[in-house]
Amino acid sequence: MKQEVYDRFKDYKKQHCWQYEIRQQNLKQDLEEAGLTSDERESLRIEDFEFCYVDKSDKETCESIKRFIERHEWLGKLPARPTQRFIARLKKNGTIAGAIVMATPNSFSHILGRENRDKEKLISRGACISWAPKNLGSWLIMKSIKWMVKNTDYRIFSAYSDPEAKELGTIYQACNFHYLGQKSGTLKQYFDPSRPHLGWFSDRDFRKRSKYKLYAQNIGLTMEEWNGYMKKYSPNWEIMPEGLKEKIKLEEKKYRDSCQSREMPPKHKYVYILGESKKETKELKKLFDKFNPGVVGLEYPSERGK
Repeated sequence: MKQEVYDRFKDYKKQHCWQYEIRQQNLKQDLEEAGLTSDERESLRIEDFEFCYVDKSDKETCESIKRFIERHEWLGKLPARPTQRFIARLKKNGTIAGAIVMATPNSFSHILGRENRDKEKLISRGACISWAPKNLGSWLIMKSIKWMVKNTDYRIFSAYSDPEAKELGTIYQACNFHYLGQKSGTLKQYFDPSRPHLGWFSDRDFRKRSKYKLYAQNIGLTMEEWNGYMKKYSPNWEIMPEGLKEKIKLEEKKYRDSCQSREMPPKHKYVYILGESKKETKELKKLFDKFNPGVVGLEYPSERGK
């Protein structure tokens, strides 16, 4: 997302969330592109849509989802490590009306105990088109979660809502997610003036594989040399010759210092737990109660803003 989008949001004074504002702004064009009249829009029901899982091998649809998220989701870009994609299509003409993108969490939680940490998946991006019926988003989220439980080993589905965008997580409340409080997410974001197309990003981006590649190039290493020091996502510091780690960390600091920064309010966090059977769901929820006594029954937030 470009910086000007954030600058517009900085002065945003309306009471509804930013993503609803996007829907209002896009409505006229969205109706025209879908070939729908206002009357047809009002008559739409969930039965008019079909749910689809989109495999990563379907490059054309994946690209359509990317464009959909860029237009309709307030962050306006895909997550760093998307893993599963789901859409709702209008049966009438195949138009994508909603999209969910799941991703690997930036850090795994232990809400069901350490032994279950790898069963968590992040609902990283989600949006519905402006003319979609009110409950399409919650329908799509729940269909996506149930598909994951049936087809994968994931049982924990986490999601965030951003107070800066005046989000409360209303859709997660409607789906009966557990609320974990407002103390999640990065406390600072960064903007690289030389790469404005990247938009604002968290400090985790300084430690992405692509950034380490940049640091290595800056100190004169060939990619063959650097790849020999890399694990899948991060450097293997233990096998590096003396002094190389310090040089890489210095390049990381130089790049961080060259970026603009801004403080961020903590985000609301929600989680949904679902097993393949009623028995498994019951057992998992018992673990949730055991490991999270401080948030069991926590009331949903109701006031928008920071």
